[in-house]
Amino acid sequence: MDVQVDAQRADAKADFDAIIIGAGFSGMYMLHSLRDKLDMNVTVFEAGDGVGGTWYWNRYPGARCDSDSYIYCYTFDKNLLQEWHWSERYPEQDEILRYLEHCAERFDLKPDIQFGKRVVEVVFDEGSELWTVRTDKGDVARARFVITAVGSLSTANVPQFKGLGSFKGKCYHTSQWPHDGVDFTAKRVGVIGTGATAVQAIPEIAQQAKHLTVFQRTPAFCVPARNGHVDPEVTRARKADYDAIRQRIKDSFFGFELNFIPKSVLESTPEEREREFDRMWDTGGFAFWLGNYQDMFFSKEANDVVADYLKRKIRSTVNDPVVAEKLTPKTYPYGTKRQPLDTNYFETFNKKNVLLVDASTDGPIEEITPDGIRAGGKEYPLDIIVVATGFDALTGPLTKLGIKGRGGRALAQEWEDGPQTYLGVAVAGYPNLFMITGPQSPSVLSNMPVSIEQHVEWITDCIAHMRRNKLTTIEPAPEAQDAWGAHVAEVVSATLMPTANSWYMGANIEGKTRRFLPYLGPEGVGGYRRKCAEIAENGYEGFVFASRGQGGTMHPIAAE
Repeated sequence: MDVQVDAQRADAKADFDAIIIGAGFSGMYMLHSLRDKLDMNVTVFEAGDGVGGTWYWNRYPGARCDSDSYIYCYTFDKNLLQEWHWSERYPEQDEILRYLEHCAERFDLKPDIQFGKRVVEVVFDEGSELWTVRTDKGDVARARFVITAVGSLSTANVPQFKGLGSFKGKCYHTSQWPHDGVDFTAKRVGVIGTGATAVQAIPEIAQQAKHLTVFQRTPAFCVPARNGHVDPEVTRARKADYDAIRQRIKDSFFGFELNFIPKSVLESTPEEREREFDRMWDTGGFAFWLGNYQDMFFSKEANDVVADYLKRKIRSTVNDPVVAEKLTPKTYPYGTKRQPLDTNYFETFNKKNVLLVDASTDGPIEEITPDGIRAGGKEYPLDIIVVATGFDALTGPLTKLGIKGRGGRALAQEWEDGPQTYLGVAVAGYPNLFMITGPQSPSVLSNMPVSIEQHVEWITDCIAHMRRNKLTTIEPAPEAQDAWGAHVAEVVSATLMPTANSWYMGANIEGKTRRFLPYLGPEGVGGYRRKCAEIAENGYEGFVFASRGQGGTMHPIAAE
């Protein structure tokens, strides 16, 4: 009986060559690449009712990208780069969504996307060597390959505040915003959180609300976005130079046209470094974070010099010195948490209708009551609560998919002590499962479209290699995976990043193992890209291939 069952499983037919989970930037390009370059039969399961991923779900007031628009886009299509025109340096959510809708139409992607279907289980069958994917709508589909394109920041973190369900007003998480918006007119609003999302939303909400109370656990170092319309001459110059721009961002440290100042801040005179700080401050964007003195991430003494400049800016902007001190970070080095870009964030706390409640000085949130929020023994009456507490980053979107590999091993259980991957793109024991911008890859420490394109193109080339050589499965060798994990940890241990309770470390999720989740390689995005290319050129070192009916073929780990 068992032999018959095994034979039936081995003869099972795939419904698709590949199944992609998610239809944002990464899922759309992955579909285009596999379908149109390799002529594969592909489907995409997408939980939303449209394309866009992050930009479909995150519609809160002030939502916009914080990478410059001329590089926050697909670069694989030269004509698209020339034809599309962004209205601002940092486009708003609706403009980015229009761009992605345009791309979906341009490349005729929607016929192969199944909308409104959330994947709930992904199971590998060793007899057929196929993945079975199930959705919340009852779909069951089999495929040789599964590619997760679920994004790094797509699983909302909703802290389990006492009494949350008792609140009589309206409560919204910023990543699950109503598509028809929220009217704050004449309302008493409370915002929980002061991370990058809240920094965008708070000034917008304050303009409309009768009164706004901001509940802060940890203050943020903010730098100005300097958003606005881009000079047409600058746009023309960039379009003429796109080939070189594309190469520069691919070879860069973070996927931007930014480079560290190649000296120690401690070797600069006070006058010299003040000039540099002013230049970066006036430039706006990530220049202050990703184009600063090179030792900022490694030396606490150097970091203190940089942080002091930002603290002076806060104190000179906020009128009330008591409020200014509450808004001034003191518990972690600058740059070790996600950099928020602000437009009138600190100025907002000068408004008479805005109140800051700081957990360390005024007391933490104790409970949500029917009429508002109680913090530090005091109740704050509210009509609307906005929860801006971020995400279960990088691992959360993957562990909730119900992924099970060889022998029924569950990814969620195997990652309880932190993610284990090879290159952030594959996991030992999960054959033919690829992750786009997964944990232990540069992902959130980069301009995302740059890293997305690199992963999509690498995965496409890998599958093409397998098809040419009639290889059935691929997965990392456990020792290659262990070596990569050790490398990721070793590199970041030389920096100040692990000293902060950041979501990069998983510290924002109660009970989550503290582990640095992305990859901060010694040469950044460019070095990581070269490493992945080298591994492919050397026969996919560190991976194990198998053909139907044959044992695995080991491709040795690349020498460091």
